[in-house]
Amino acid sequence: MRSTFMGLETARRGMFTQQSALHTTGHNIANANTPGFTRQRINFEQTEPYPNASLNRPQIPGQVGTGVKAGSIQRVRESFLDVQYRGENNKLGYWETRAEAYNKLEEVLNEPSDSGLAKTMDQFWQSLQDLAVNPTNPGARSVVRQRGIAVAETFNYLHNSLSSIQRDLKNEISVTEKEINSLTYQISKINGQIADVEPHGYLPNDLYDERDRLIDQLSSLVNIKVDYTNSGGGSLKMADGQAVIKMISDSGRELGILVSGDRNNNVTVNFDGADESVKSVSIGNSKFDFTELKSTGKLKALVDSYGYEESGKVDGVYPNMLAELDNLAFTFATEFNNIHKDGMSPNDIASKTKAGNAFFSDSENVDLQHKGFASRIQLADAINQSLDNIATADGSDIANATIGNSANILKLANIINDKFDYAGNNQKANFRNYYEGVIGGMAVKSQEAVRLTQNSGSLRESVENRRKSVSSVSLDEEMTNMIQFQHAYNASARMITLQDEMLDKIINGMGTVGR
Repeated sequence: MRSTFMGLETARRGMFTQQSALHTTGHNIANANTPGFTRQRINFEQTEPYPNASLNRPQIPGQVGTGVKAGSIQRVRESFLDVQYRGENNKLGYWETRAEAYNKLEEVLNEPSDSGLAKTMDQFWQSLQDLAVNPTNPGARSVVRQRGIAVAETFNYLHNSLSSIQRDLKNEISVTEKEINSLTYQISKINGQIADVEPHGYLPNDLYDERDRLIDQLSSLVNIKVDYTNSGGGSLKMADGQAVIKMISDSGRELGILVSGDRNNNVTVNFDGADESVKSVSIGNSKFDFTELKSTGKLKALVDSYGYEESGKVDGVYPNMLAELDNLAFTFATEFNNIHKDGMSPNDIASKTKAGNAFFSDSENVDLQHKGFASRIQLADAINQSLDNIATADGSDIANATIGNSANILKLANIINDKFDYAGNNQKANFRNYYEGVIGGMAVKSQEAVRLTQNSGSLRESVENRRKSVSSVSLDEEMTNMIQFQHAYNASARMITLQDEMLDKIINGMGTVGR
């Protein structure tokens, strides 16, 4: 025979379970604006029916339900959407950083404009043509010298500005490296806390949320794959377990383990290549070439912009642009000097000798070393000392050269239209076409980075919206649940009142017949 007080226990379980549901609802409402919070729910489970199947069971028609219990408190989250979000976040981190690098590059080069290199060169060519019209005019000579100084200073400014941004990128790489290591350290510590809780049969939902938030941040910096291992003990089957985070390439190739259990391996970007470029990356004690990091993420974009060594050569957005400036400055100065040296200046004509002065000079080496030349190009000392050292006349006949002759200055003025091998690949082009090609190529890549940033941002936002529709707190929905659980709680309380009345009748009302 079942207990007389069985109904009280069933109603009590109902009250306590609905009360737990109300507490969970209150927790959701309180964290509606908490970043990374995932709404939680009570998993209601029926308690074991009475009686159990056994030989000494009471002979009643069937098993009777004994109420409800809160089986677990679980997050409402879709792991597939997390994987999608982190993939798009990783791409956005790469293209956003790359677009910013190109934006800074465009700001420095500032083309087309009245202060860019193209305009400065045009003004220099115009001054040469004006001098060719009147080679005896000292004012025209002065303009040529000043325009030449402007050309040299523009090359210096561009090279120094790009080098400064490149140094900033190096610092940002170090900052990003520290950010990665900080995130992996925090995740490893949360893993340890989760491992302490799960074996007791609990779901540390708030720790899961914090870990997922940190993993989301990490996904924008490097390409990662997240697996989970069981914490053991009495862990529930639905427990997430401890996260194992690996850095991978786009093809899924494992590059190293960032987090495993309560331990993390630090990432180190090694500036061990030529010109302090990046040649290798270390994860813990393992080391691999940067070229093997064929993936996306902010760290990859920063190194791609700063510069890395591949096959013994330095590649990257800023090293390539600095090399192009050096090519332009070196080839232009060399060809200009070759023609200038063949001409005769007023001082040469007066002394009946050809000094062979250069127009541009390198402050460190008059032989004009190629590497880093754009930062060192300047006017030769002879030109700075005297305007009459500008070679305007033809130098093929030293004895009969005249000041009024402008053959050499005409040759100098035509250099802009002559084709030279600026890139060192046996493909010749004139100055304008080559420089326009450099600027145009940069603009195309910059536009591509901006477009892919927008695309990645849109895709990430779309996934985030779907994720929020599943996991975020809806105050309307929580209010509906609150009313539902409140009514269920009240109904359970009313059942206790009913049971009390029934027991009162049994205890105090039975057996009073005939009194």
